[in-house]
Amino acid sequence: MKKSHVGLTLIRESTIQHDSFTERAPELGGLVEFYRSPARVQWTPTGTNVPDYPKLAQLWWQAIGDASSGAKTAQEAMDSLCAEQEQVLSRLERAGIQGDIGPKLAEEHDLEYWNKDAVEKGNLAPQLKIENEKEEPITINYDELVKSWNDS
Repeated sequence: MKKSHVGLTLIRESTIQHDSFTERAPELGGLVEFYRSPARVQWTPTGTNVPDYPKLAQLWWQAIGDASSGAKTAQEAMDSLCAEQEQVLSRLERAGIQGDIGPKLAEEHDLEYWNKDAVEKGNLAPQLKIENEKEEPITINYDELVKSWNDS
């Protein structure tokens, strides 16, 4: 619980449901409401549990560092992160040490395949590259945004 409160990295359902997060919710800008809402499933359809979180977190921070320092483009950092995560998850899957709850990697396909699959299942991700990634930003009323999470 302490790590979750300090880092605000919620990796278990039981953590976000804990009374201590109910108490802190007003000061966390909608984080608790979002993770408790059905909208969370649209963005994280696999849930909040992460296999071998400590190892994967190291990879995330390395990729963020590479992208933010300019050592790699954002796309190169994400591609590298993907390959490294797949290696870790593949080892976990082969070892079988997490039993039925361990990772099960899907067959490799291109982005178009996964986008079509996601759309058919009503998920929002992954998205195909869009023509205009720099469109005019819009501001959404905070209360309306939180309400949309609760209505999902």
